[in-house]
Amino acid sequence: EPQPEQQSHPRFRPHLMQGWSPDFIPALAQEVTVAHRIDQFIGIPGQDALHCSRQLACQEGILVGISAGATFAGALQVARQAPPGSNILCMLPDTGERYMSTPLFDEVAAEMNAEEMAISRSTAGYRFDRPTAAVQSTQPLTVDSVTAQWLQSLLADTQQPVVMFALEWCEFCWSVRKLFDRLGVAYRSVDVDAVEFQAGNRGGIIREWLRQQTQSVTLPQIFIGGQYAGGCTDLFDAFQQGALQRTLQEVGVQPDQVPDLDPYTLLPGWLHPR
Repeated sequence: EPQPEQQSHPRFRPHLMQGWSPDFIPALAQEVTVAHRIDQFIGIPGQDALHCSRQLACQEGILVGISAGATFAGALQVARQAPPGSNILCMLPDTGERYMSTPLFDEVAAEMNAEEMAISRSTAGYRFDRPTAAVQSTQPLTVDSVTAQWLQSLLADTQQPVVMFALEWCEFCWSVRKLFDRLGVAYRSVDVDAVEFQAGNRGGIIREWLRQQTQSVTLPQIFIGGQYAGGCTDLFDAFQQGALQRTLQEVGVQPDQVPDLDPYTLLPGWLHPR
């Protein structure tokens, strides 16, 4: 039946499937209904929806709500009748944390039972019932002479005067890379978390050498002509003041002119503006 305008649908009945349309057919579904593009309607009992939601959480680690459980229950019905080898798409777009106070979680007690408490105690560093012991400090790393000489040679290389010590998965490092790319500045990137530096904790040794040189433990750290230029925001401030461009020119690097570039727009969007 078509959806009456500004009225509840005549075939609406209350149901457990929170998230599905309460008393009307939404416009998107109405369009395909009128066009006869829906092959079959499957009625799902509320208890089947709850059961599938709970089973998805317990068996698959997928925390979804009641309507997603109903959708999955319908997909199981289709699967039982489909020819072998059929591909069935079942979309579960919601999450389950908003249903904590609904019948979906009625059987889950607010307090942990004995079995759950035993599980919570199984990992010493993540106990709920007592404070976790403080992490023991490790012995400081020793920088070997081979690594120190290699790093010094990198900074002394006049053919590549711009060197950045970075992390592959650091968004501040990505922001500096974006600035250098905008300026057309070639640079050497030493990514201390790269696979090539994992053996013997060489990446950690490089970071210790940097700490001794710059008194800073954060990354990225940028060197220009062998001199420490600072980190991400230090470089951005120097660019806005024109100092970065002059420093690059002094070591034979001519940056491109990029009018009206605000380097802080290159930072990830989740950061609050300074």
